Amino acid sequence: MGAKTLSTDCCIVGGGPAGMMLGLLLARAGIDVVVLEKHRDFFRDFRGDTIHPSTLDLIDQLGLREKFEAIPHSSIHRLDVVVNGTRLRPVDFRHLPKPNREIALMPQWDFLDLLADEARGMPNFHLIMDAEATRLRRKLRLPKNADAGKHPRGVGLRIADRDGRGGSQRITGVVASTPDGPLDISAGLTVAADGRDSRMRAASALPVRNFGVAIDVLWFRMPRPAVTPPSTLGYLNERTMVVTIPRPDYYQTAMLIPKGGFDAVRDAGLPAFRSDIVDAAAFLAPVVSSLESWDQVSLLSVQVNRLERWYLPGFLCIGDAAHAMSPAFGVGINYALQDAVAAANILSGPMTAGGVTKRHLAAVQRRRAWPVRMIQPVQLQLHKVIARPNAGAILPNPLPRRVKLALAVLLPSARIFTARLIGRGFRPERIRSELLHPAATRAR
Repeated sequence: MGAKTLSTDCCIVGGGPAGMMLGLLLARAGIDVVVLEKHRDFFRDFRGDTIHPSTLDLIDQLGLREKFEAIPHSSIHRLDVVVNGTRLRPVDFRHLPKPNREIALMPQWDFLDLLADEARGMPNFHLIMDAEATRLRRKLRLPKNADAGKHPRGVGLRIADRDGRGGSQRITGVVASTPDGPLDISAGLTVAADGRDSRMRAASALPVRNFGVAIDVLWFRMPRPAVTPPSTLGYLNERTMVVTIPRPDYYQTAMLIPKGGFDAVRDAGLPAFRSDIVDAAAFLAPVVSSLESWDQVSLLSVQVNRLERWYLPGFLCIGDAAHAMSPAFGVGINYALQDAVAAANILSGPMTAGGVTKRHLAAVQRRRAWPVRMIQPVQLQLHKVIARPNAGAILPNPLPRRVKLALAVLLPSARIFTARLIGRGFRPERIRSELLHPAATRAR
C-alpha cells in the first residue's frame, strides 16, 4: 500500500507551544494548516510550565483569558532566591505595567490543549497526533539552460546557499510516519517547530552555532510539605542549586549537576541524592523520602545554540528548533511563542496573497534573531556563576554589614530590570489585529 497524500498551505512539524500558536494564528488568517505532533497526546511531564506576562498578553489578545483562568494553575508575583542561607528577592513582577504582572504556572499539556481546542473550531486547521515527520520533501530547481545531469542529488542546495546562483532545492513538505502508514504531505511552507532535537532542522543541514554549557538538570517531583516558604525560585549553596517551581499540590523540582555527571550522581546512590537536596533546600526534608527510585528522576541535557540561518526556500525553523535555550529564567517557551507570533504577523499576508519567498522568511529571522542574541549571553553568564565550584559562597554567611547595605541599595533597581527581562523579554510581540478573529468571521 502506498503512502497517503495530503496537500496544505503550511505544514508545521511539532505540536509544542510555537507550533500550536503559529497553527492557530495562520488558521485564523484563513490559511490551511496541518500540525504534526509525534506523540499521541500532549501529556509530557517536566516540560516548561511557566506562562510569562508577555504570553498572558497574547492570551488576552486572543480572547482566551476566561478559558485560561478556568484551567487549574497558580500564579507568582515575586520570586526569592536563597544563596548560602540568605534569602533575597531579586524578581518582582509587580513592577511591570498592568494588567499582567505575574507568572502563571500551568502544566504545558493544559496550555497546549487550550490552543488546540481553539484551533479545532476552524475547518482549515488540522492537527494530526501520533504522526512523526521523518524526512523533508525536496524539489530540485535548475536554472534555465542547465544540464540536469551535472547536478547530482543534494548539490543544488549547497550551490544556492553559497552564491544564490545555479540549481537550488525548495522544501515542499514532509513525509511522516503514522499508525496507518506513511503520510506524504505537500506544503507551500514547512515550519520546523519540533524542539531542540529537531529532526527537521537536522534534515535541512542548516548550520548551527553551539555554545558550551557546563551543567545538566535533573527534574523530579516533591510533595508540598505542611510548612512551605515564600515562593522561591532556587536554593544555591556551596555544592549545588535546587530549583523549586510551585504547582498547586507539589513542587516541580530540579537539581543542577555538572555536564555529563548523571552517572556519578546515580553511582553515589539515592540516599546521597536526597541528602544533597535537603542540604540546599532544607524545607523539603519532611518529604524527600518520597523519592524512592531513579525512575522518578528525568535528565535534561542543557543546550544553548542557535541557527546561523533559520530558513531555506519553503522552509523555516522557529522556537527551540531555531535557538535552543537553557532552563535559566524559564524563558524558552516565551521566546518560542514570540517567534510564532512574529512568523504569523509577517507571513500570513504573503501566504494569503500567493506565496512566501526567502525575503519574507528572512524578515522573520531579522525580527526574532536580535532578542535571541540578547538573552542567550545572559543565560550563559548565569551558567558560569552557578556552575563554578562553591558558587553559593558568592555571598558569605553570615552577611557582613557592608554587604547588607550594598544589597539594600542594589536590589530595588535590580527588581525592575529582572521583571522586564524575565517577564517580557527582549522585543515582545503583539498579534496583528487581522489575526485576532477567524477569517470567516471577518468576511461576514
